[in-house]
Amino acid sequence: MAKLGNIFDNNDGDFREVGGGNNGNGGGSGGPNFRKPRKQMVIYWLIAIVAILLINTVVIPALAKKNVKSSGYDEFLSAVDNRTIDEVELNDTTIRYTLKNNDTIYETGRIAYLGEVDRLYNAGAHFTQEIPATVSPIWYIIYNVLPLGIMIFLGYRLSKTLSQGGGAGMFGNFGKSNAKVYVKDKTGITFKDVAGEDEAKELLKEMVDFLHDPKKYRAIGAKIPKGALLVGPPGTGKTLLAKAVAGEADVPFFSISGSEFVEMFVGMGAAKVRDLFKEAEKKAPCIVFIDEIDAIGKKRNGNGLGGNDEREQTLNQLLTEMDGFDGTKGIIVLAATNQPDSLDPALLRPGRFDRRVPVELPDMQGRVEILQVHAKDVKMTGNINFEAIAKACPGASGAELANMINEAALRAVKDGRDKVNQQDLEESIEVVMAGYKKKNKVLTEKEKLIVAYHEVGHALVAAMQDNSAPVHKITIIPRTSGALGYTMQVDEEGNHYLQSREELTNKIATLTGGRAAEELIFKTITTGAANDIEQATRLARNMVSSFGMNKGFGMVALQAKQNAYLGGDMTTACSEETLARADREVIELVQTQYDRAKQILADNMKKLHEIVKYLYEKETITGEEFMDLLSRKDEL
Repeated sequence: MAKLGNIFDNNDGDFREVGGGNNGNGGGSGGPNFRKPRKQMVIYWLIAIVAILLINTVVIPALAKKNVKSSGYDEFLSAVDNRTIDEVELNDTTIRYTLKNNDTIYETGRIAYLGEVDRLYNAGAHFTQEIPATVSPIWYIIYNVLPLGIMIFLGYRLSKTLSQGGGAGMFGNFGKSNAKVYVKDKTGITFKDVAGEDEAKELLKEMVDFLHDPKKYRAIGAKIPKGALLVGPPGTGKTLLAKAVAGEADVPFFSISGSEFVEMFVGMGAAKVRDLFKEAEKKAPCIVFIDEIDAIGKKRNGNGLGGNDEREQTLNQLLTEMDGFDGTKGIIVLAATNQPDSLDPALLRPGRFDRRVPVELPDMQGRVEILQVHAKDVKMTGNINFEAIAKACPGASGAELANMINEAALRAVKDGRDKVNQQDLEESIEVVMAGYKKKNKVLTEKEKLIVAYHEVGHALVAAMQDNSAPVHKITIIPRTSGALGYTMQVDEEGNHYLQSREELTNKIATLTGGRAAEELIFKTITTGAANDIEQATRLARNMVSSFGMNKGFGMVALQAKQNAYLGGDMTTACSEETLARADREVIELVQTQYDRAKQILADNMKKLHEIVKYLYEKETITGEEFMDLLSRKDEL
């Protein structure tokens, strides 16, 4: 009933991590909070003093007190009378004493009286200013060695920090880039592992060739582009392409996400940028890849504290580094984003990111090649038709296609088979598009019948129109995406980039066919058409506001698309009066196609009942079965 969404997978590389970007000189002079080593030394010594004071005033007295045993004053007097007192310490409020042939220290409250000292002398007591607490040798060592150890450790940390340029700070690598460094392994990714993006690979091959043989470019005076920006929808393989460039060039590959530059402290992001490019210079020729660069590269608007906030400082440092490094050393900066329109113009000018490499959704042949790449490590039967699978999933990204292969393999294992067959792949398309079959959602007989008429309404309206994609499958089995059923159409031509007005109006009529069937048969309507209504409205609004397929506005755009690679949000670009007129035309367009769908179903009522009866019993029918039922004569 609903047109169903997609899910994404990631493109994992076959690169071996050999180190991080934390091995060099750190962040140069670091951020403004770490420029003077003296400040760090003061902090280190303050910590050492505090630690020693805590040990002397808290830890040791607490340990000593644990070795003192409390006693009553009567017990003390009894020891005096029995002349067993050995040593005595008199304080204002307490008496500490030991007994002869006993190392235990006793403590009691003091009740001063005349002649107390003489009585103790007569009892043979020895007065001492302080009775030392008995502490174990381990605590004695800790008391004497621990402060010295703390000072040695802090001194070592200080010397190490100063030797690395002072940019790391004392509690972490604040000034470090944290970039992961990879080198090509025996099974490293190359352009052979990237399918469906021939144009992007062609644009990047020049950079690889420069890293292999820079002399021929220098001989003629040519300069290789310093950077290339990979733009495209999520899941199209931008990160995979960057790793393939490094794999082909056989050079170190620095990988870091734009969000890793963002720090709580001002100046730390800029320090990380400096550190990243210093590490890159050491390992040149190399490739620096910044994923999701829009996290730090968005347009500056001057709203952040006079344009001096952390993100803008990081961006400014990146611009400076890309201007400053010598392109002849073989450092190439690649970046990926799916929001190119949000990037700062200074980042995109020649001399920084010279090239913009589109990484678009694959076409029909590209989908076939991607399926073959991901299927090479999966055991399959010999009669797999990848073209049929590619036709059934137009608009799928490389990540989605990889997920389909994996879902097919999981299904084969679940069924106890050791090879993937065609049916597994076809079912995996439905899993990716619509989700798994929902076993615990049991429809009532009436609901099941409504869903059957709804889906056959879609299919019958589509089949009775020209310029409409053929029906591939109809099902009334609920899915985890929330759909109670769906009708799948597959364009036989595979690639379809342009659509005429007739094709779009036919599609709107097909979308309204489910609701039309409900109204004709049950004389009422349900909530099952919610997604159909949303899609039909969006399509009609685009026809009126963006495609110029309207009556009263002609070739005038009434709305503009934002974030083309992230859902394509639309913003209006007209007055309220014009927008109201456009709304009326959208309503009229959808209503006209809805009336047309009802007329098509009314003219083919006998076939509607016949196909619904068959679907109700089987729950799922193929496109061939549907067309066979539609072509029969007088079968009711």
